[in-house]
Amino acid sequence: MKRIVLFASGSGSNVENIANYFKDNPNVTISAVLTNKRDAKVLERCDRLKINALYFNRTAFLESDCVLDILKAINPDLIVLAGFLWKIPDALIFNFSDKIINIHPALLPKYGGKGMYGMKVHETIIQNKETETGITIHYVNQNYDEGAIIHQAKTEVTPSDTAESVAQKVHALEYEHFPKIIDSLLHG
Repeated sequence: MKRIVLFASGSGSNVENIANYFKDNPNVTISAVLTNKRDAKVLERCDRLKINALYFNRTAFLESDCVLDILKAINPDLIVLAGFLWKIPDALIFNFSDKIINIHPALLPKYGGKGMYGMKVHETIIQNKETETGITIHYVNQNYDEGAIIHQAKTEVTPSDTAESVAQKVHALEYEHFPKIIDSLLHG
């Protein structure tokens, strides 16, 4: 049995997409979803999907071994950041080397780094008149969005696109590619 732990900070649409992808696979389980926001919509999704979900605060994540101890107890095969916005502490990276992946809503190395997430990325792409964008799935290291790239997928940006329409295109790529890449990493 392959175990996945997901980290999310927001609505959890990628969490639900990943859960649906693996729901009929007896060899993969989502052991837990961890969130740093007490009122994150992902908690409601997890309740509906019957997935264990835990909220943690900054102290538990950055100043103690609380989250690390939870992860060690679960012993996941893969830790997936699905819209999680905090930097991962060195202790987690060290203990789960090459087992933590993230999805970024742009073609790294462009439009990555601290503060570049969500609509901020799409608005910057529109402002800079880019002709393409996409997603990057990458390993997590000590620096924001600088880990080794696992997979990228592209979409066209047209002159008539808005940040919102680009976001829709990027979400479509996330939903299509992220579960498949997770599956391939678990069984590759």
